[in-house]
Amino acid sequence: MMRQYELVERVRRYNANTDEALLDRAYVYAMRAHGTQKRASGDPYFSHPLEVAAILTDLKLDDATIVAALLHDTIEDTDTTRDEIDGIFGPQIGALVEGLTKIKKLDLVSKQAKQAENLRKLLLAIADDVRVLLVKLADRLHNMRTLKWVPEEKRNRVAQETLDIYAPLAGRMGMHDMREELEDLSFRQLSPEAYESIRSRLQTLKESNGELVAAIERELSEAVAQKGVSAMVKGREKRPYSIWRKMEQKSVAFEQLSDIYGFRILVDTVEECYAALGVVHTKWPLVPGRFKDYISTPKQNDYRSIHTTVVGPGRQRVELQIRTRMMHEVAEYGIAAHAIYKDMGAPTEDVLARDSSAYAWLRRTIELLAEGSSPEEFLEHTKLELFHDQVFCFTPKGRLIILPRRATPIDFAYAVHTGVGDRAVGAKVNGKVSPLVSELQNGDEVEVITAEGQTPPAAWESIVVTGKARAAIRRATRAAVRAQYAGLGKKIVERAVARAGKAFSEEKLTGAVGRLARSSLEDVYAAVGRGEIRPDDVVKALHPEWTGPRPEEKAALKGEGWFELEQGQSLKFKIPGIESNPDPETAIPIRGINRGLPVRFAPNGGAVPGDRIVGILTPGEGITIYPIQSPALQDFEEEPERWLDVRWDVDENDAQRFPVQIVVVATNEPGSLAQIAQVIGERGGNIDNLRMSSRSADFTQMVIDIGVYDLRHLNGIVADLRAREVVSSVERVNG
Repeated sequence: MMRQYELVERVRRYNANTDEALLDRAYVYAMRAHGTQKRASGDPYFSHPLEVAAILTDLKLDDATIVAALLHDTIEDTDTTRDEIDGIFGPQIGALVEGLTKIKKLDLVSKQAKQAENLRKLLLAIADDVRVLLVKLADRLHNMRTLKWVPEEKRNRVAQETLDIYAPLAGRMGMHDMREELEDLSFRQLSPEAYESIRSRLQTLKESNGELVAAIERELSEAVAQKGVSAMVKGREKRPYSIWRKMEQKSVAFEQLSDIYGFRILVDTVEECYAALGVVHTKWPLVPGRFKDYISTPKQNDYRSIHTTVVGPGRQRVELQIRTRMMHEVAEYGIAAHAIYKDMGAPTEDVLARDSSAYAWLRRTIELLAEGSSPEEFLEHTKLELFHDQVFCFTPKGRLIILPRRATPIDFAYAVHTGVGDRAVGAKVNGKVSPLVSELQNGDEVEVITAEGQTPPAAWESIVVTGKARAAIRRATRAAVRAQYAGLGKKIVERAVARAGKAFSEEKLTGAVGRLARSSLEDVYAAVGRGEIRPDDVVKALHPEWTGPRPEEKAALKGEGWFELEQGQSLKFKIPGIESNPDPETAIPIRGINRGLPVRFAPNGGAVPGDRIVGILTPGEGITIYPIQSPALQDFEEEPERWLDVRWDVDENDAQRFPVQIVVVATNEPGSLAQIAQVIGERGGNIDNLRMSSRSADFTQMVIDIGVYDLRHLNGIVADLRAREVVSSVERVNG
């Protein structure tokens, strides 16, 4: 275990002005706080925070971060409190330690929810100080290095979480060295056979290639030096997980990979980067499609480098990265390499946001993810934001929009502005009208076409790939559904107040929302629309003196009626509160589905304009429309408060089909189904579903769901079907 003076010496190597007394105090305090605690390996527990601090000294971090690493488990695993940390080490270090403390007493249903809630807390702490992330990543790295001591049933869960969250997060912060080690350690645990297979093949390849890497290094160095560019060339072997991922993505065998070895050319200036590139491309042929310039267009995590692949010495494909030494430091250590830490001053949020686009990206992402409605949704969006490579697109005015690969114009619209995404109805890609679901490519110019009053379809959520777009679509969908329920609820309340013979006043109802246990008038309307509040309760809240319908009114609300069914049978049931001729002023107008009301039609049989209809209010679902002759209405006759007067309000200029179900009995002979479909099609009906409900040697019974414009349209189809010789009978289903 590292001794006290050794830790101080590690920090002093890169920070001559280190506060030795602060480091000593933290070392002693953490060691005493953890006392006799042991790790699963049997080592003293204090060895873990000490190793985390050592990892951070390799990143040359400031004193406060090293101290936070030493103390990061004290609040969670000992009797130490935040107040004690603040008192001894100051509130800045206290805030860092608090941000690293997991939620211990939160009662959550699932492990995934707990994981997500811990991640949410961590990311929100990172928003205040990015050093929280650096300590957490170092903490996870040491835990992965010692994973073999963890109980077997936990190892895969920890490794999967590392691969899903922490390795991509390190990559997004530009810390590629740490990301690659986290990925490899996770891969070794999750797929040990694949890991060992690739590792052994790499060893065999190294032995067979002998001096090949050194020879390529020498030839590259000499070629660049001849042009007066001082450069350091270094070859490296790719890690097992990186190789396995490329094999998976490209569906190729190990032997088919041509870029197992990569080479870096490090120079002093940007001008020398392009000079070295010129030397390489002049001397060796370029492999088409393998050139990327991340110097002129850096990645979101500040990564800058030129990537190219050439057919180099010995006819070997050589993958090259050309960058300055400073770019290389940022590429390896990411946000930890920023001069803000090397100055050893106290970093401010403004400086971090200005100096690091990676941190600026993280702040924006956290603001978005914090709006998630559930821990699982938060976790899902985090993974979406962390995983993808990038594609660079432009607005017509030249603004650069960076998106994940497989992004669509919908993602682009939301990246420009949430309001643009919500109103998007189409897109032009490179001047041509393109589907909103098309995949964008590097360099595409995208123009989003919008329309006022447009709301995003819920189906977009399964199309987009960015967390921002998915969250915005979900919010807009929820808002639209809530608005639908509120609109329905308002109509129901107005009708209920009118039937009670009382005056309706929104101003007066606003003052009564407290009695209905809601915080706003819209909440009341939405609750009524969802069936959570009875309309009579709203009337009583609005007019406390009203005690409900008088006995004679209640009796009048329950009349009996006989209805002739098309099969010639008759049905008798009570009609709670339904007018024989609905009053246009109080009956709720029904046009169809998705027309501003949460409306659906009877699941068996449907309803069409021309039918006399009734609405049944179902909690959480809105209104279900039944034709008045439907036998299903018997199930609701003892619940008069759920019956609603509704009326058709069909727009003649916007014809739409309505669902209806028919049963056709046809002779069992070739071509009978074709004749039936032909009749429906020629009459302008649309078959939504068809199933054979029974079959015999002579006849087949078909249940057909069709869309028709109105009752007259339906009757015409039925009449034409009955006229066919292959049809024995046609009846409408009155579910």
